[in-house]
Amino acid sequence: MIMNPDFPLHFDDRGRTSCATEEDHVRQMIELLLFTRPGERVNRPDFGSGLMQLVFAPNSPELAATVQFTMQAAIQGYLGDLVDLQSLEVISEDSLIHIELSYVLRRTGQLNSAQFSRQV
Repeated sequence: MIMNPDFPLHFDDRGRTSCATEEDHVRQMIELLLFTRPGERVNRPDFGSGLMQLVFAPNSPELAATVQFTMQAAIQGYLGDLVDLQSLEVISEDSLIHIELSYVLRRTGQLNSAQFSRQV
């Protein structure tokens, strides 16, 4: 079994690097991808979804569609070999962004869901 470092990086009770299961690791990768701004990574300037840049735009159905489209493209582009995205919903209320998604892990065929919220 492959063990991946847990995010954020920390130590377990034995003083070793804490590891995450495959399901948790993929969920953590999705979260990092969604909340990273393009240009934030030095060697990967296009990595990220651009979600945080759209937070301050006027809330509208067009904005929701744009956010959803850019996030789907980012997930398929960077994590498409690991997950098959089933659904994605973005809800913006005042200064809160809430994201709900479901995906299938390609290696195991396991259906997973994740929810993320950020106060901006």
